[in-house]
Amino acid sequence: MIVLPKTCSDEAVCALWLENPYWQFFTGEVFFQTRLPCDPSSLTRWRQRLGEAGMEELLAQTINAAKAMKAVDVRELSRVIVDSTVQEKAIAHPTDSRLLEVARRKLVMRCKRHGLTLRQSYEREGPSLSRQAGRYAHAKQFKRMRRVLRRQRTLLGRVIRDIGRKLQTLEDTAQPQMREWLERAERLWRQRPKDKHKLYALHAPEVECIGKGKARRPYEFGVKVGIAVTAKKGLIVGARSFPGNPYDGDTLSEQLEQASALMQDVAARPQVAIVDLGYRGREVDGVRILHRGKAKSLTRRQWRWIKRRQAVEAVIGHLKQEHRLDRCWLKGAQGDALNAIGAAAGYNLRWLMRWIAFLRAWLRASGLAPMAKSTAVVAAVIS
Repeated sequence: MIVLPKTCSDEAVCALWLENPYWQFFTGEVFFQTRLPCDPSSLTRWRQRLGEAGMEELLAQTINAAKAMKAVDVRELSRVIVDSTVQEKAIAHPTDSRLLEVARRKLVMRCKRHGLTLRQSYEREGPSLSRQAGRYAHAKQFKRMRRVLRRQRTLLGRVIRDIGRKLQTLEDTAQPQMREWLERAERLWRQRPKDKHKLYALHAPEVECIGKGKARRPYEFGVKVGIAVTAKKGLIVGARSFPGNPYDGDTLSEQLEQASALMQDVAARPQVAIVDLGYRGREVDGVRILHRGKAKSLTRRQWRWIKRRQAVEAVIGHLKQEHRLDRCWLKGAQGDALNAIGAAAGYNLRWLMRWIAFLRAWLRASGLAPMAKSTAVVAAVIS
């Protein structure tokens, strides 16, 4: 398994594979290759063909491997910890001034590309106003800043109306794309600070503003992701995105349903779900929901399991720091779903590698196998 040291595009992955003999060896090559293994765009098409169902099957195979290796048993898989986090999108911080200027610039750029002549593009005044708004905000001169924002909104409205009058002169093949960008720009032009379901990025309209109560980061821009892990050993048995920023409790049934589907090959399903108070008020048929809000009805054994709830926070931290869950670079709502499930599958693969390394170290320390034969003994124990 190859672990990239940093986030790379499809083009960068192919280029690194071409220059790295270790990567080529671990992917099955016998001789050093001097040509790209595939066109970088084929990786994108492969993800699109695979879809969310295909990525879930990949995650299910990691769970099946853990069960086959006897790293977990059915009893452990029946107790899960469920929590939610935010998978941020690869967008800049959405300030009003920047969004208005980007919308104007994108519309002007597309008009030039399709040969559409505008009455005025505001190429000089637009960037100047954007810089002025930033300076006024930094100096806390908010009255002047709002005056600049009004001027920026006026310029964007003029460009939108000018394009709308001349839209029919474009070719039929260019009109749908131009109309889509025009609708996004008009949506941005009409929205106000107190509106709901605002547009935070022109290239990613699916981005939502989510507040999780963090002191360091009160607002995060992306999509809500649910994670389900085993209560004892921390193997991920469920990961999915929830567009629309729903209440945590409303995502619980779907999260447990996905976990049941992923574990159906090992004849297991969640019977106990340990959650925080964000999930209170919701029950799922056939599953015992444990949280601190049920303090008066909990047994001592159930309280011990509730104390394990914080174990999911470490798993989320590893997903974000080591498996690219902190920032999604894939396009659209489908990209959000694929990135979340792919990060969970990568985490499980590392989990399995750590378990094999621990088993080998235990066999060597106990003297049950010589160092040279430890790998064969591990394979025998697993089988």
